[in-house]
Amino acid sequence: MSTSTLTSKGQVTIPATVRRRLALNPGDQVIFVELEGGGYKLAPLNLPITALKGAVSKPAKAVSLEAMEAAVQAHAAERSKRR
Repeated sequence: MSTSTLTSKGQVTIPATVRRRLALNPGDQVIFVELEGGGYKLAPLNLPITALKGAVSKPAKAVSLEAMEAAVQAHAAERSKRR
């Protein structure tokens, strides 16, 4: 396991072993993907989207497009009330 220390500016140095394993080079970008349970996954931004497979678990029950649309509309309506 590799560790790093957070600076007062919110910066961390990615340890060399991790940079090599992720094939990161100076100037590369990384993304932080929130995992279920509060953790995060660090991934190079230049990886294909399939590299994130498994980062988000499948829902216990499938949701219909109509239910998704209703949820989006309800959220939008609630948000517009707050403004």
